[in-house]
Amino acid sequence: DHIFRYYVLDNPTVTDAHFDKLMRELEQIEKEHPELRAEDSPTLGIGGGFATTFEQVDHLEKMMSLDNVFDENELNTWFERIDKETTEAKWLCELKIDGLAINLRYENGVLTKALTRGNGTTGEDVTLNVKTIKNLPHELKGKKVPDLIEVRGEVYFPIAAFNELNASLEEAGKATFANPRNAAAGSLRQKDPRVTASRPLSILVHGIGATDTQFNNQSDAYEFLKGFGLPTSQHFKVLNSRKEVVKFIANFAEHRHDLEHEIDGVVIKVDQIELQRKLGVTSRAPKWAIAYKYPPEEVVTKLLDIQVSVGRTGRVTPFAVMEPVLVAGSTVTHATLHNSQEVERKGVLIGDYVVIRKAGDVIPEVFDVVRDLRDKDGKEFVMPTNCPECGSKLIREKVGKVESVALYCKNKACPAKHLEGLIHFVSKKGMNIEELGEKTVEIFHDIGLISDYSSIFHLKKEDIEGLEGFGEKSAINILDSIKKSRDVMLSSFLYSLGIRHVGEQTARDIATYFGSIEKIRKVNEEDFASVEGVGEVVAKSISEFFADAKNSHEVDLLLKEVKIKSDKKKEGKLSGMTFVITGTLPSMSRDEAKDLIEKNGGHVSGSVSSKTSYLLAGGDPGSKFEKAQELGIKIVEEKDLREMF
Repeated sequence: DHIFRYYVLDNPTVTDAHFDKLMRELEQIEKEHPELRAEDSPTLGIGGGFATTFEQVDHLEKMMSLDNVFDENELNTWFERIDKETTEAKWLCELKIDGLAINLRYENGVLTKALTRGNGTTGEDVTLNVKTIKNLPHELKGKKVPDLIEVRGEVYFPIAAFNELNASLEEAGKATFANPRNAAAGSLRQKDPRVTASRPLSILVHGIGATDTQFNNQSDAYEFLKGFGLPTSQHFKVLNSRKEVVKFIANFAEHRHDLEHEIDGVVIKVDQIELQRKLGVTSRAPKWAIAYKYPPEEVVTKLLDIQVSVGRTGRVTPFAVMEPVLVAGSTVTHATLHNSQEVERKGVLIGDYVVIRKAGDVIPEVFDVVRDLRDKDGKEFVMPTNCPECGSKLIREKVGKVESVALYCKNKACPAKHLEGLIHFVSKKGMNIEELGEKTVEIFHDIGLISDYSSIFHLKKEDIEGLEGFGEKSAINILDSIKKSRDVMLSSFLYSLGIRHVGEQTARDIATYFGSIEKIRKVNEEDFASVEGVGEVVAKSISEFFADAKNSHEVDLLLKEVKIKSDKKKEGKLSGMTFVITGTLPSMSRDEAKDLIEKNGGHVSGSVSSKTSYLLAGGDPGSKFEKAQELGIKIVEEKDLREMF
């Protein structure tokens, strides 16, 4: 275990001296009792000689697939087939995680094999890689551990970690993953387990293959597996009627993007094992289970053109102009292409048929090309070398010695950057000027009605009501909205300024830490870096923003127009406590939990550290859960939080 932690996980838990002492002790024992030497003894191998060969290994019990249904009518047809055999069925409903199926073999409580599904009979041996997954125990805990058991589960990439990984790959100029499932599969099939160890994979187990333990119900397996310390999902229910099943499916269709991991549907199983045996199986799937698949979030459409946009930070991003297509419940005509290297890596040509992906409120993206439909008249996209708005030379920035993939316009007077900054300033999380939407800001900017942040507060009724599409009522609504925004929280004010790398949480952390805009404008880079959750890059960005004479002058003008309220912690029963939230809570969203904590005087941070008082954990917790355990942070559930106040 120590060798594995040192060479693969890069996270030793003992000193080198202590390790050497243990090794000498082992050598002495084996010398005196050679019959006790195990085949995988550390004394027989070279430390760090880990590699995966992906040998083909048979499952002890076949891993079957699932049949699918795609709407309520098809689901009812399946229900009716079950009803012909039995009317006593109870329905186990669980989430269909969009990950990689895995089969774990534990012998005498120790993990000995981890196999991919493969062809159902034989899978790839990815044992070393699976052992790097932090929430998976290598040894089962508890009483009555079976001599042999196959545990079925799903390896997945948490969505937040997936976004971070793709961002880091993009910045490093490397290929990004199309989706979390591909990221999970690609990470698990690395030849060097050190690479897998660097990826924050997670696993949830949900079923059992070969075992000498008998169950009355499928749902009993969850408690059985959980009792051995294996990670199981909290999002499953045993239901008594079709109506309840349909309601379960509809609920997670609405909240599928609130989860830590991606799902593509719900699995419905007959819960009683005796009825499962009676219903039987086909050659590939059980008759007693079905997967209800949600509508696709990936569609194919034609790419008409590739254009570029300039963001408020000056980043120049290519985007796709497409034939209108319905995806994830809305019609889209534009999708992001991230950067020019991504266009080149995917081999996207203007005129191609492309796969568009849109998940919930996430911006649609082009992540694949349908090459079989390619027209020979397709044109390559060439990234401009100059800003399309102001003509300035585009550059690649450097973070340390690493050059960014993205191109930036560094002209402070670039009109596109200026416009995007104004749109960000009035946004809901910024100054929250509701009646000044993106299109309205663009119109007012283009005709010169607003030129900078402070000019918004000088708008007059007569300036607006004479414009095409704007009458007296709309003018009054806009001015009322501006008036309401004059009282603003310090964190919202900071966020509205569009300081690079300063998101909503960072703005709140800084506002809470320093307490006033006056103090924030005076502190230096080191002071900003002392705030929990603010690193060197962010600290430098904030410091440079307030040191800039033009920015400082704009803040001076704004302070004449707005009244800033402090974000200082409220006094309450949670005063002095810092919480981190992870997983899906039973009855509230993370934002609701955050508001509840802050209303009672507590502070919510985005990362676990030694300063964390409590980790509030819900279902399917991620890597924060593991880190909290390592640091000895107290872990509480939603009911514990409510009991605190």
